[in-house]
Amino acid sequence: MTSKRRTNDLIVSQILKLCAPGASKTRVVYQANLNFKTVNPYLDNLIKNECIEAVHVGSRVVYKTTPKGMDLKERFEQFQSAIGELYACV
Repeated sequence: MTSKRRTNDLIVSQILKLCAPGASKTRVVYQANLNFKTVNPYLDNLIKNECIEAVHVGSRVVYKTTPKGMDLKERFEQFQSAIGELYACV
C-alpha cells in the first residue's frame, strides 16, 4: 500500500490560500490538517520569503498572504490544474 502523504508544495499552497483573507495559526492548523509542531516551520519559511506576513491585531497574530504569496498561490493552482489534466488523460 502506498502512502498518501501530501507534498510540501501542496501544504504551502493550502496555507497561502487560507491566509489570503487572514487566518490565525489555529485556523491554519485545523483547516490545513497540520499540527502546531509542524505548522511553525511552514509559517516561518513563508514569512522569511515574504509570502505571508504576521499582522498583530490586538493581542492576536493574524497571518496574511502578501502580493508575492498570492502570485505563488496562483502559480501553484495553475500547476495543480495542469497536473490534474495530465492524469485525467492517462
